[in-house]
Amino acid sequence: MKRIIETNPEFASEVVLSIPYAYWLHKNNMLEKVSTCKGMKPFYYFCDNVDERFEFRSLDNAQALKDIPNKWLHNSEAGGGRNGVIDYTQWTCPPYREHFKNDLFDNLKPYVIVNNIFNAPWLENGTLDIQNLYDIFSYLSEKGYNIIYKRPTNKEFALDQNEAQTLSLNSKLSANVEGIGEITDYELCNYFKNVTNINDLHHELDLDYSTLNLKLFAETEGFVSINGAGSQLCACFGKPLVLYVTRSKELRPGYLDYDDCYFKMLSNAPIHVILDSYKTWNGNPSNRKYKELIDTVKKVFKGK
Repeated sequence: MKRIIETNPEFASEVVLSIPYAYWLHKNNMLEKVSTCKGMKPFYYFCDNVDERFEFRSLDNAQALKDIPNKWLHNSEAGGGRNGVIDYTQWTCPPYREHFKNDLFDNLKPYVIVNNIFNAPWLENGTLDIQNLYDIFSYLSEKGYNIIYKRPTNKEFALDQNEAQTLSLNSKLSANVEGIGEITDYELCNYFKNVTNINDLHHELDLDYSTLNLKLFAETEGFVSINGAGSQLCACFGKPLVLYVTRSKELRPGYLDYDDCYFKMLSNAPIHVILDSYKTWNGNPSNRKYKELIDTVKKVFKGK
């Protein structure tokens, strides 16, 4: 009997829980239709009947994941209750890298994607800040990489409650830089000739936002990402991922260590983790593990 699934959870849950279940159904000739959020059709490229019905995402997993076997992103009974381990019996991540390979961005190669977030309730202590970004951009530039900086404006896709709240706050990711003054992360991109803001690419190219992401991700050398912010999608392409974790469930013991944690199961990508809980900073950003983060970036991306 073929299945119809309706799903509109937060983006991370859709990437890790909903899409792999839908693909598993497809591989077993059991998928009839997917109803999902606006803009998500490219992620279900394997299904001929996709209805982008939902205008908003929901944090109510009981409803948003009612048709999905895994109801919780961070552990499951089948995984022995271990952090980051879910039930994989009806679960297969689509081969996004193979399906979306292309030559559209050959002029930018080699490039690394820096993936960031600035959403409630993670404002201030759940983001790659201006200092982080400057150090990462500078090092990767010196080593001959181009950089694609991804931080959505929250106007590109169906929003969840946290993203909608962020829009209402009109907050900016910014800092005072000596000799320059107040500068935002988007403005910082303009100070580097080889850093491209993905939002600018979106305006320039005749591609919807989801397809642009999938095609860019398929051809990158790898990723530097804050946790959250679609870091789970970064883990779907089999490329190195430097993952900087400052808050949320990923800080739990063992979460990113188990060989069968979902981050590793998505594509067996090499994942290099820096755990740096904001609770240890004592309100002072200078207590962050800046050096460990940039040292890890240097270890993973050595130049071409």
